[in-house]
Amino acid sequence: MAGFNVRSVLVTGANRGIGLGLVKQFLGKSDPPERVFATCRDPEGERVQELKTLASRHPNLAIVALEATNPASIKAAAARVEEHLKSSGLNLLINNAGIVRLSTLESETPEDMSLVYATNVTGPLLVSQAFLPLLKKAAQGSPQPGMSCSKAAIVNISSEGGSITNVFAWQLGQVVSYRCSKAALNMLTKCQSLGYGGDGILSIAVHPGWVQTDMGSSTSLQAPLTVDMSVRGILNVLPKLSKKDNGAFMSWEGKVLPW
Repeated sequence: MAGFNVRSVLVTGANRGIGLGLVKQFLGKSDPPERVFATCRDPEGERVQELKTLASRHPNLAIVALEATNPASIKAAAARVEEHLKSSGLNLLINNAGIVRLSTLESETPEDMSLVYATNVTGPLLVSQAFLPLLKKAAQGSPQPGMSCSKAAIVNISSEGGSITNVFAWQLGQVVSYRCSKAALNMLTKCQSLGYGGDGILSIAVHPGWVQTDMGSSTSLQAPLTVDMSVRGILNVLPKLSKKDNGAFMSWEGKVLPW
């Protein structure tokens, strides 16, 4: 992560899995961000203890309530983050929060389709909209030329399961609503790259691999990647991204993936 000098980063869905792994590794850097914002639905819930322990050891970590399907919650989170940042902007927004519902074409329901889409697509849209002023402020205040994840960037954690070309791991699980949502998230990323690129904000979709998380372990087979391996890969890729990568779909290993 040499040269990855992010002053402020926000990670959604940060109380477990990849989100928690990202927070841990940012805090563990030799030159950690001045501000790390870890969001989750309920900061007082049972599954936030590890984040709380981290916060007690790292004064630069703030835990913020954010429900990605609730516009009021998102706006309140943006206001709280702005208070913490004072006159500076937000350099890096990582839209990691996501859900999956096990389903087949025959068993998929309107309710699950709507819930998964609301969390995995509409959520990142609304979160990005709410934090856009802070991302713009970071871009405008940065002396760095071009685009980078150290300057101002939106990273959407997607999945190769949403690749229409590859249709990753179809035999392991159809998970139709999840696949459709990630394909839509990839398009959202492309739209963000076109809409926000002029403001100096980089937008990228990242496939973290098949990871040993609650979500990644929803099939009968063992996922090949640990959270640590995936996150280390992601944090090795992000510093290398520039304007030429704006709007791309990449793997945790830095490979460009087909839509």
